[in-house]
This record gives sequence, structure tokens and C-alpha cells, in this order.
Amino acid sequence: MAEKIVLANGVRLLVDPIPHLRSVCLGIWVAAGSRLERPRERGMAHFIEHMLFKGTRRRTAQQIASEIDAVGGVLNAFTSREYSSFYVKVMDEHLPLAVDLVTDLYLESVFDPAE
Repeated sequence: MAEKIVLANGVRLLVDPIPHLRSVCLGIWVAAGSRLERPRERGMAHFIEHMLFKGTRRRTAQQIASEIDAVGGVLNAFTSREYSSFYVKVMDEHLPLAVDLVTDLYLESVFDPAE
């Protein structure tokens, strides 16, 4: 059964352990989907989703891909009408890297004007 935890800063966590599994999936869900876009902003949420993978202050796009590939993980995102989600799947031993990668993408992405 999933447990909802609300941190002091208001961040909500849903934790749903599955006994005997060593894989971990974690994601950041943002209430910023296509439904919230005005006509002149159509496609912006999806565009931003893709831009987050182009590099951060600490990593190039190639480094992001190489780091997750090196541990056999998956790093991906999607945009729906209601939400944008950025998620990572790894073996439990790589959880620190997973947290670092997904938070780096979400908090430290750089938007190169040339892109």
C-alpha cells in the first residue's frame, strides 16, 4: 500500500515498496500539462520536457545519457494534459545516482539559446 509523506517544505512523496524487488523507480511530477497552456503557448510544456535533457550546469546531454546507460537505467519524461513527469528507473544500488540525475535535470537545466 502506498504511503503519502508531506515534507516540511510541502513536497509530497508517494512511497510504495514492493517486497523482494530490487529495482527503484522515482519521478518528479509537475502540475504543468498541455491543458494549462494558452493558445500562444501550445506545445510549451512538451518543448520544456525535451529541453531538460539537453544539459545542466553540471552535465552535458551526452554525460546525462552516459551516466544512466552505465548503470543500465532508464531516464525519461512525458507530458500529458495535466502533468509533466521526469522519471528514472534503476537497481536499488544506484538510487543515489538516480536521485542526483533526476533532480539535476529538474533543478539545474540550462536552456541554450542556440537550441
